[in-house]
Amino acid sequence: EIPTQFQSLQSLSTLNLSYNNLSGSITIFNELRGLVQVDIAHNELEGPVPDVPAFQNASIQALEGNKGLCGNVSGLKPCKLSKNGHHKLLYAIMLPLLGAAILSIAILALFFGFKKKGKDADEERESTKIDENLFAISSVDGRLLYAEIISATKNFNSQCCISKGEYGNVYRVELSSGDIVAVKKVLPLHADEVSTAKEFQNEVMALIDIQHGNIVKFYGFCCSAEQSFLVYKYLEKGSLAANLSNDETAKELDWDKRLNIINGVAYALSYLHHDCSPPIVHRDLTSDNVLLDLEFEAHISGFGMAKLLNPDSSNWTNHAGTYGYVAPELAYTMKVTEKCDVYSFGVLILEVIVGAHPGDLIATLPSSSLEMRLLVKDVLDQKPLPPSAYIQDKLVSLMKIAFMCLADNPHSRPTMCAVSQLLAS
Repeated sequence: EIPTQFQSLQSLSTLNLSYNNLSGSITIFNELRGLVQVDIAHNELEGPVPDVPAFQNASIQALEGNKGLCGNVSGLKPCKLSKNGHHKLLYAIMLPLLGAAILSIAILALFFGFKKKGKDADEERESTKIDENLFAISSVDGRLLYAEIISATKNFNSQCCISKGEYGNVYRVELSSGDIVAVKKVLPLHADEVSTAKEFQNEVMALIDIQHGNIVKFYGFCCSAEQSFLVYKYLEKGSLAANLSNDETAKELDWDKRLNIINGVAYALSYLHHDCSPPIVHRDLTSDNVLLDLEFEAHISGFGMAKLLNPDSSNWTNHAGTYGYVAPELAYTMKVTEKCDVYSFGVLILEVIVGAHPGDLIATLPSSSLEMRLLVKDVLDQKPLPPSAYIQDKLVSLMKIAFMCLADNPHSRPTMCAVSQLLAS
C-alpha cells in the first residue's frame, strides 16, 4: 500500500509511482497541492481521482492500469454517487455560487470603503500564487526562496543585473545555503501575448526532466501575472559571446577549447532533437545562450523560447530568435523544425572560428577544398595562438560542416545527430 507519510510531502512537485504494484485508495494524495506532474500508471489503486490540478490535468497514460480509478478525467469511468454523494454534489455546486456572491459583495465593499485592506488581501493572494508557481530548489520552501531572491536582487534592481537580453535580464544570486544561482527575470508579456503564458509554463515544466552535461541545470521558475523568472545553475565564465569579445579571455580560449565547445553544443542539440520525447527545438541558439563553466565546458541556456515538437500538431509558432542566427525560412513560414537550430549552429561554428558574428561570411560558400582552406586562414581569429597543422585541418572540416548547416533549403541541412557523428570522426 501507499505509505501514509506521502501526505506530509507538501512541497513535492513530481510524483512517479508507475509499475510499483501499489494498492489502496489514492485519496491520500488529496492534500498534495504542490504537485505539477504525476504518473501512477499500472498499479492496483482505486477511488476517485484527487481534486488536484496535477491529477485532473494528467493524461490517461499517467493513470491507466488501475482498474479501480474513477473520476472526471478523459478515459476513466465516472464515479458512482451515493445518496450522500448527491447531497455533496449539490453542496459543491451551491456553495461556490453562494461564496462567489458573497465574495463579489465583499470585493465591492473593499474597493469602495477599505482600500488598505484590499491591498493587504492582494499581497496575501500574491504570496499564495508564489507558492503555487515557484518550484523550490531541493527541499527549500517556495515562498522563502522567492523572498530570498527578491532580497538578494533588491527587487531586481538594475545594479544587481549581470547581463541583459531581448527576453529578460539575468541576476547572480547567492542563497543562504551557499549555493549560487542565476535568476533570469523574464520581461513582461504584452497584452496580446498573455494567452501564451500557460504554453510557456508547460514548456518550462518539460525542461525540468532534461539531464545533459552540456545543458545548463534548470532548478525552477516563478510564473505569475506580476513577474516571472527562471532559476538556473550559475556558470562562472559567463557567455561564449562575452569571452570571444574580450581580448584577454579570447586568448585563453584556445583552439582546443573552442573545438570542445562546438562539440558540446552539438551533443546537447542532438540530445534535445533526438533523445527527448517530444523533441525540443531551442529556437534561440546564440553565443549569448552558450555559457561556460570554470573548465570552459559549454552549457546551452536560454530555454525561455524553446518549443516542444508535437507530432500531432502543425508546430506553427510566433516569431522567436535573434537576428543573425534565425533560419531564412522563418521569414516566410512560422513552422518550427529541428533544422532551425541546425542553421543557428552553423552560424555559431563560424562565430567561434572568426571570433565574432560572421555577418556576410554566411553567404560565402567556397567552391573547393582549397578555397575553404584559404577562407579559414583569412578569417581565423587572431587573438589566440595560431593553431597547429592538425588543428587547422580540424577547423577546415568544421567550416565545411558549418556551410552544410547553413544551407538555404532546410531539407538539405544535416540532422544534429549526423553532425555529432561527423565531429566525432
